[in-house]
Amino acid sequence: MEDRIITYGGQAVIEGVLMRGQKAFAVAMRAPDGNVVVHTEQLAKVYRSGIAKIPFLRGVILLWDALGLGMRALTLSANTQTGEDEKLEGVPLYLTLGLSLAFSIGLFFLLPAAIGGWVEGLFVPSAAGGGGVLPAPALNVAASTSGLWLGNLIEGVLKLALLIGYIWAIGFMPDIKRLFGYHGAEHKTINAYEAGAELTPESVAKFPLEHTRCGTAFLLTLVLLSILVFTALGPIPMLWRLVSRVLLIPVLAGIAVEYIRWTANHLNSRFVQWMIKPNLALQKLTTREPDAKMLEVAIASFKAMREAETQ
Repeated sequence: MEDRIITYGGQAVIEGVLMRGQKAFAVAMRAPDGNVVVHTEQLAKVYRSGIAKIPFLRGVILLWDALGLGMRALTLSANTQTGEDEKLEGVPLYLTLGLSLAFSIGLFFLLPAAIGGWVEGLFVPSAAGGGGVLPAPALNVAASTSGLWLGNLIEGVLKLALLIGYIWAIGFMPDIKRLFGYHGAEHKTINAYEAGAELTPESVAKFPLEHTRCGTAFLLTLVLLSILVFTALGPIPMLWRLVSRVLLIPVLAGIAVEYIRWTANHLNSRFVQWMIKPNLALQKLTTREPDAKMLEVAIASFKAMREAETQ
């Protein structure tokens, strides 16, 4: 079971599902004509190298590669829907991906950090006194400490609110609803496989929508870790505050990956089951109950990935 946990994962794409193994990945997509189109490729050797066994470092490297893999799968699925005449590639593709990444970092990291730093700054200057009267040293420390905790608390709450609010809001869009349906199909298929069940739409449909290794769980873990780490940094100038939020993303990502792996390998523990409840709860926003055709696509992707693994 541990090998399965480490090896198999996936994500939803436009009218399709990506399934990733240890050696290969597959993307199955429902084309506009109703047929299921399957694309398979071998994975980069980094997934099987010694780096993939080094804790924390493996998380950063594999996440970066997984980001590229996910973008490639999304591009394949988008091009399948639009056809050759409107294929997204080259400069327009990289510009779109770059802007999307910059928007995400700005919205979920830099904006909360700027607001939190502003709140923190309101307290620190006041500790220096006003009207020519300097406060006692103890009052200075207390004010600075209060500002630090309040600033980081507001930053953390804003991150959580923006993450949950964003996911909740886009969930009303028809196209995103279908994407979340395929997300649910991906989870159900992997859950069915890990339970040893037959991979048919009727059988897979009975399994849960939530999965402990979901990317949604990773995002929530990343946000919560950032609150702890950034609070430990203490008060720093605004520029360095913003820079640190970007530079430490890989570090936080590596820690988050190890946490997700550890909880996935200790699901028999009641304490772990309690710890992952927030992660599973958030997945209710990012998954929808899939229909039979969505399940067919997810199963086709999983089977194609498994077959490509043997080549």
